[in-house]
Amino acid sequence: MMKRLLDEGKLILIAIPVLIWTMLPIYHLFVLSISNQESMLAGKLWPDQPTLQNFQIVFKQQHYYLTNFWLQLFNSFLIAITTGLLTLFIATCAAFAISRLKAPGGRSIMNFALATYLIPAAFLAIPMYKAMGTFGLLNTRTALILAMVALASPYAIWVLKQASDKLPKELDEAAIMDGATSLQLFRMVYLPLMKPSMVVIGIYALLLAWNEYLYAFLLLSSEKELPLAVGLGLFLSADDAPWNLLMTAGLIYAIPPAVIYYGFRNNMVSGLTSGAVKS
Repeated sequence: MMKRLLDEGKLILIAIPVLIWTMLPIYHLFVLSISNQESMLAGKLWPDQPTLQNFQIVFKQQHYYLTNFWLQLFNSFLIAITTGLLTLFIATCAAFAISRLKAPGGRSIMNFALATYLIPAAFLAIPMYKAMGTFGLLNTRTALILAMVALASPYAIWVLKQASDKLPKELDEAAIMDGATSLQLFRMVYLPLMKPSMVVIGIYALLLAWNEYLYAFLLLSSEKELPLAVGLGLFLSADDAPWNLLMTAGLIYAIPPAVIYYGFRNNMVSGLTSGAVKS
């Protein structure tokens, strides 16, 4: 009993500093979002006169840098959700073909796709820019969506393939003996069992696109096409940037992924640890 208490005490002593260190940037983000321009530079742990005026300014787009705030936030949602759905569709079909249908050359294709991660994503930005220019897709949200799908798909296919390998082969054999086609096997047997892992991959691709800056900055130039992540970066183009408004907009931008993560955290844990039943 004493040993258990000592072990738990050690974990708590480690966890508390880590928690404080992790929450400190979020705390400062919140403090600056409720500070006015004068008290923001005072360096205090809590503003003398907290205000919600910054949120009103952001919501009503009452600043030059916030002219397209809601449009850019919509762009972020559109790009992230579309990327998540496309990546999930491609990865699910590919994993099914490789793992369950044993498509010829499937494993080699998967290995070649994973090999792309040997090259840092930043090094692929310029080739991606040239490719999108060749197809006339520059300065369109489609270009960024396709780039994000290309970056997310290899890992997504690998994860779903590993989860698919854990499914009992007897299920496929029983369905085929009952006269199920490959499409029926995919829809009625494969998809229900793969749901936890599919949730993980969908959220992974969605958050990857939501937080992307480099590719969005490179492929898009019109402020009306930009996601909010790049739109917030425009605040830094001036020496007298309104940091309190930037922090307020950043806090709003951070809420959706936090809600998504905590809403699906149980699914993510089960998807990462098991994927499905084991034979």
